[in-house]
Amino acid sequence: MNLNDTTRLSRLTAILTQLQTKRLVTATALASKFSVSVRTIYRDIRALEQAGVPIITEEGKGYLLMEGYTIPPLMFTEAQANALIIAEQLVLKNKDTSFIRDYSAAIEKIKAVLRYSQKDKANLLSERTQFEQIKSLERNSSNLSDLQFALTNFLQTKIDYINAEGKTTTRIIEPFALLSTENWLLLAKCRLRKEFRYFRLDRIKKLQLLTEKFEPHQMTLQEFFDKNHDQ
Repeated sequence: MNLNDTTRLSRLTAILTQLQTKRLVTATALASKFSVSVRTIYRDIRALEQAGVPIITEEGKGYLLMEGYTIPPLMFTEAQANALIIAEQLVLKNKDTSFIRDYSAAIEKIKAVLRYSQKDKANLLSERTQFEQIKSLERNSSNLSDLQFALTNFLQTKIDYINAEGKTTTRIIEPFALLSTENWLLLAKCRLRKEFRYFRLDRIKKLQLLTEKFEPHQMTLQEFFDKNHDQ
């Protein structure tokens, strides 16, 4: 196998990763990412199809994997595995217990596909890495996971919220964005106030995901910031 073959094999593997992690990818975006021509990407896609990968072409949009198709576990380099371990330690500094629980479960699945030598090194790094204040950090919320689900599935959410004066109100909200500051903040459309409001997760004392959906807000988070900064 010559250098060109090795380079192409690496690119084909990377294209598979892109198809696995994204809903839709375009030939133009892939060509830009891998610094090759769009025509080369077309040949790569054909090669993957000939190898049995069920790639669906949506005319004028891009490529996606057939629903339900799974790719065998990808191999991580030692540097990539180490980066995930360091990220795990940073997550442990988070104040939301649901986020820590879900990330830890995901990391365990990732560790399961590492080679034995990588597992030993990853476990050693995990034992020997610690950020300040992790042990004494107070966990003051546990709703992040549910709010992520509500946000991505456009579910109306009922909360009991304590404001800065200590008054509790019950509200139905439409989750729009989550912001990580010293405390997690939820940006949501409040149906009681009929406007967007920020809610601190540590002040949400009760949360219920409702079955009713809301109409997705047709703007990005940056567009929201730009619009409200100008007011």
